Amino acid sequence: MDRAEIVHENFLRRVAAGDLPPGRSPAGPLEPARAVSLFRAGCLSRALDRQARAMQRAGHGFYTIGSSGHEGMAAVAAALRPTDMAFLHYRDAAFQIARADQVPGQTIAWDMLLSFASSAEDPISGGRHKVLGSKALMIPPQTSTIASHLPKAVGAAYAIGAARRHRPEHRVMPDDAIVMCSFGDASANHSTAQGAFNAAQWTAYQAIPMPLLFVCEDNGIGISTRTPRGWIAASFAHRPGLRYFACDGLDLYDTYRVACEAAEYVRSRRRPAFLHMRTVRLYGHAGADVPTTYLSREEVEAEEANDPLLHSVRLLHEAGVLEPAEALEIYRETCERVARIAEEAVTRPRLKTAREVMASLIPPPRPCAPTNGPSQEARAAAFGADLKAMEEPQIMSRLINWALTDLMLENREIVLMGEDVGRKGGVYGVTQRLIQRFGADRVIDTLLDEQSILGLAIGMAHNGFIPIPEIQFLAYLHNAEDQIRGEAATLPFFSNGQFANPMVVRIAGLGYQKGFGGHFHNDNSVAVLRDIPGLILACPSTGADAVGMLRECVRLAREENRVVVFLEPIALYPLRDLHEEKDGQWMCRYPAPGHRIALGEVGVHGSGGDIAIVTFGNGHYLSRQAQRRLRDAGVEARVIDLRWLSPLPEAALLRAVEGAKRILIVDETRRSGGVAEALMALFAEHGRAPVARLVAEDSFIATGPAYAATMPSADGIVQAALAMVEGAR
Repeated sequence: MDRAEIVHENFLRRVAAGDLPPGRSPAGPLEPARAVSLFRAGCLSRALDRQARAMQRAGHGFYTIGSSGHEGMAAVAAALRPTDMAFLHYRDAAFQIARADQVPGQTIAWDMLLSFASSAEDPISGGRHKVLGSKALMIPPQTSTIASHLPKAVGAAYAIGAARRHRPEHRVMPDDAIVMCSFGDASANHSTAQGAFNAAQWTAYQAIPMPLLFVCEDNGIGISTRTPRGWIAASFAHRPGLRYFACDGLDLYDTYRVACEAAEYVRSRRRPAFLHMRTVRLYGHAGADVPTTYLSREEVEAEEANDPLLHSVRLLHEAGVLEPAEALEIYRETCERVARIAEEAVTRPRLKTAREVMASLIPPPRPCAPTNGPSQEARAAAFGADLKAMEEPQIMSRLINWALTDLMLENREIVLMGEDVGRKGGVYGVTQRLIQRFGADRVIDTLLDEQSILGLAIGMAHNGFIPIPEIQFLAYLHNAEDQIRGEAATLPFFSNGQFANPMVVRIAGLGYQKGFGGHFHNDNSVAVLRDIPGLILACPSTGADAVGMLRECVRLAREENRVVVFLEPIALYPLRDLHEEKDGQWMCRYPAPGHRIALGEVGVHGSGGDIAIVTFGNGHYLSRQAQRRLRDAGVEARVIDLRWLSPLPEAALLRAVEGAKRILIVDETRRSGGVAEALMALFAEHGRAPVARLVAEDSFIATGPAYAATMPSADGIVQAALAMVEGAR
């Protein structure tokens, strides 16, 4: 008999015999009807755990991480409102069940069993994963990535106060809502979690509203690794800006009382709190985990003897609310009901095709009120003398600044955030004067933590904002990339399109910076971004393109709920000249408001048929230099600027190379994992004639005179193109 059945038989036997564990008497504000309701939620959670294991044994279920031992989370749900957004630990079925009891029309047992069965009718994920979550219950689904949901909980809590000052069109949470985020004691040690705690404290320390309740479910073990006794209390009881509460999760009355106190503190003070809840973990970590392989049988049995449901039976009896025999009948009836429902749930259809699985990678569009662009009066007040300067060609960084200004004038829900974006105006001056134009609550100087920056953006998107977070350098993304991959981009997929994190992530990156930075400030790797399904990756190469593409990126986020990364080539920010000093040919005039470059639209420069040079970013600049030199050598070339690196604009690209005798790909990313690999495959699959590539070496970038030694050059492009043309003669 496995541990789940042992716990089940122990419950039946001990309740029937009146052999209940000792403990404190029931005390607190939990009224009888609600107490019984919470016990029922715990029984349903337990029955679902057992049924999940039975379904797996029968080949009908596929995921068995359960909630047994954590049934006290039902009392936390009861202490909150159903309009309080909840980011749940994967052991919180009891929370979701109890919250469903607060919202009319829910069929929670049926819904969760459909999830266990991976049915396409599962109302949260559509059969893509066994996740907790519900649109109606204000519970966005979370995957299993450890602690990765904490940063966005911080952002969502911040967004409540921000929405009072600037109401987004698609606001979700009421002004007096709070956010609850739960996790295990082992997850509390993760760097992502520690960053989120610090960000919440850092914000609250400055008297900025942060209505966030952290709930740590402390069962004393992470898979097989023990949490040192007393560690969580010692770590969190005295943190500045974070109020500490503790409760016994085995005691429904104590948990409800303390959770009410903690929720009231957060709601009335608009400050974060940490609720430390003692729990036990029954069974193992998941269905395949056998706890007796790393714990003694005595230790396992001691935890089982502290079964929260046994404690609940005793407490309800002592409170005069429910006799043990009645509690036992509720438990039996719940198990039988779940088994009956499961028989039907396993017959429901499942996803079968790639098309069905991928249907929710891209979220559905949302209706948005029309915008007519910023008024002339608003533009005059914001731009001042810059309106006159718009009549003359300008460098890319200045044009991006103006584009951000117009976009923020037009869309009040746009919020910028990042390191140094406000008072300093950005490392390269791209966000200069935006804080003076729009205020510190729309141009947010964040703490120096990329996970917190992206988490802030994701959380604000949950409450209707259009965040534009800035990652200061592309290399800085790598310590936080899971916030994009594991959180923002996966949310539509795992919620069947019901939740989304629309945003435009601005990243300064790529190489060719002269005499600055080396590999940490010059990074030519974009593979991690192109590898994320559903993400749009844009890379402009001229100032005018940057404006038109940024406007399209904001439209994609606002109207189509998309996650977009806008990669700005640092080396092109200040460039003025193309061929000779002071020729000014790389500067552009500011496109009038309303001009956009659509997703998938490529740039074509020239019509030469001898060779088509396909490139992007700095490669476009170098290829345009090479284009004139090739013409002087009798070779007519056209230069095609990809603009959109993911998804590749395949149809437009194939049209753009039509009639060219040869194709040369110039790619400043690396030979392995670079953009050129996908382009080579595309042209080969469509039988396009001779294709070669000039790419960066598989190397980091050096500081000093060798800054460009590992990447394509104008000379190299000329040589490669001539070699292709002359080799064919």
